[in-house]
Amino acid sequence: MKQLTRLGIAVLVAAFALMYLTSYLNSEQGYSGGNTLTVYNWGDYIDPDLIAEFEEETGVKVIYQTFDSNEAMLTKIAQGGTTFDVAVPSDYAISKMREENLLLPIDHSKVPNLKNIDPRFMDLSFDPGNVYSVPYFWGTVGVVFNPELVGDLTFESWEDLWSPELRNDILLVDGAREVMGMGLNSLGYSLNDLNEDHLQEALKKLQRLTPNVKALVGDEIKMLLANEEAAVGLVWSGDASEILSENEKLDYIVPQEGSNLWFDNMVIPKTAKNLDAAHQFINFMLDPEIAERNTEYVGYSTPNAEAFKLLPAEISEDERFYPNAELTDKLEVYDNLGKKMLAHYNELFLEFKMHTK
Repeated sequence: MKQLTRLGIAVLVAAFALMYLTSYLNSEQGYSGGNTLTVYNWGDYIDPDLIAEFEEETGVKVIYQTFDSNEAMLTKIAQGGTTFDVAVPSDYAISKMREENLLLPIDHSKVPNLKNIDPRFMDLSFDPGNVYSVPYFWGTVGVVFNPELVGDLTFESWEDLWSPELRNDILLVDGAREVMGMGLNSLGYSLNDLNEDHLQEALKKLQRLTPNVKALVGDEIKMLLANEEAAVGLVWSGDASEILSENEKLDYIVPQEGSNLWFDNMVIPKTAKNLDAAHQFINFMLDPEIAERNTEYVGYSTPNAEAFKLLPAEISEDERFYPNAELTDKLEVYDNLGKKMLAHYNELFLEFKMHTK
């Protein structure tokens, strides 16, 4: 009898353990529906207090997961084993997701706060008519530098990065499009260039930069530059804003030859299970006061015209992060290069990385 009792208890324990494990895995893998919303976003790219407010306001439980590259995000969504209700890809990734039927159309009638978005950031080439995406943040790629450590260099031109006095003193963000784009722009070419001669020319020029490159790094680039571990860094503007807030001696500039103008937009992946909550969340994030708070927390540039009006003047009037038309006219959005050409860009970037070792 005792053996049967022990056996029964063991079965119950195993059953409860299985139920807990299933629940945990569902949460970790983003299985949603009912009263749950799974959001897939870049790391440190939302004010966490806003998630709690959304949950309290709607009664919807948010499962929040992060990715560190568009490619990783695309792979996970394309595999289909994980359910996400809202994701935040970049421009060229949105174009690719549209082509591969990985997105559901957004019902604009359920997102009334869409009216708050500056028309300049709507109806762009990667999603005409904003059928599948809603603007979240935008920005540039440029140079953070320490004026006390770079002499007379101003980085108004990309060419300054090749200066001999910067030997082993430059950090580069570990991104193929960013680094290859810098190389192409420094030669006067488009950062979406498909000409093989131009790409090889850019690679050779980047290889001549390697004596100046201290490291290619990820998110830690913010801490390293703020702590003056290097004099110069190639970064996204939002990271630059955070770096400058940590170290006021530093500055940020977008070189005059041109650079990347990027957009991150909210989308609804085709595997979404909670469409109502997805639309609620998108509309919530477009509320002017919510968007303003999120902008101050994240440090990137807001496409929300009404939120922009609420920003402190020291933010809204800073042309380093809200550049004038003369500069923005020289900036380019990353095109979707197609699978074969994107792989080629990655190969060239890998060749450059091997050269830096």
